[in-house]
Amino acid sequence: MNRKFAVVLAIVAIAVTSAVAGMKNPMVGGQEMYPTKNIIENAVNSADHTTLVAAVKAAGLVETLEGPGPFTVFAPTNEAFAKLPAGTVDTLLKPENKATLTKVLTYHVVSGRWSASDLKKQIKAGNGTAELTTVEGGKLWASLHDGTHIMLKDEKGGTALVTIPNVFQSNGVIHVIDTVVMPN
Repeated sequence: MNRKFAVVLAIVAIAVTSAVAGMKNPMVGGQEMYPTKNIIENAVNSADHTTLVAAVKAAGLVETLEGPGPFTVFAPTNEAFAKLPAGTVDTLLKPENKATLTKVLTYHVVSGRWSASDLKKQIKAGNGTAELTTVEGGKLWASLHDGTHIMLKDEKGGTALVTIPNVFQSNGVIHVIDTVVMPN
């Protein structure tokens, strides 16, 4: 390799390293989310997802979401859970309602790593709507709201807006949503 070429390669390597070092990981709930951590390791640090984390623990889904996946999780915030009728969360967290809680939580999970651009491509290919099969076995429909933001529609006709897309994890991706979606 000639010397001039080696110098150019070294400069390119430094530029790429500097650009990557300068990249910020997404902030969720006041905390940086790391792509090297799994879904649970990141979620427990988000102040906006304490209700979701408590629900995942109560449903016994921690080990699953720490697993290899990949998973796409539509993660409702604490405010999203607060929109539910009074007492709903407390009722779901009771041990006798574990099966219902599990059904609701797994309805927020799709197998595979679906980035926002992947979802948008599917929406475009589906003439404005992409049908997603959840781990629970139900369906969610993704479409574009205002031409740019991904919106989910659940089986009951409720909608949720993706507020923070593409929070990549070692075992998938999280898209933060503003409303809890509900299966039939």
